[in-house]
Amino acid sequence: MATINRFEDLEIWQLAREQAKDIFVLLSRATFAKDFKLKDQMNASSGSVMDNIAEGFERSANGEFTYFLGVSKGSNGELKSQLYRSFDRNYLTQDELDLMFKRNTLIGNMTNNLMNYLGESPIKGQRYRHNKKNNGPGKDKPR
Repeated sequence: MATINRFEDLEIWQLAREQAKDIFVLLSRATFAKDFKLKDQMNASSGSVMDNIAEGFERSANGEFTYFLGVSKGSNGELKSQLYRSFDRNYLTQDELDLMFKRNTLIGNMTNNLMNYLGESPIKGQRYRHNKKNNGPGKDKPR
């Protein structure tokens, strides 16, 4: 796997960003106008998907990145449930729901794959490499 230096270069983050943008457009429809609570929840959960990928990446340690990917995956599942509620309230069509689910499922699968990769990787992250250099041999625990 190629080295990624910025979270913006992660395909999973890019897809999560597209999902959040599409949710925002969806929420600006008149059908959602008075459903303030659902709108707020969907806006928050779609933003949480991309934000937690970014936060985990910036932690510079695989364990923390994996933790935040788990939070992101949970938010992605929450958004999927909210999409069902939107459909049940006739705020979107079956075709729109199917299209949203397709990307939502892709993001969930990619999150799982990345979590598995990080769990199996012998490299533990920049933080550990940095501390090992500065603290001598065997000192690879974060402060």
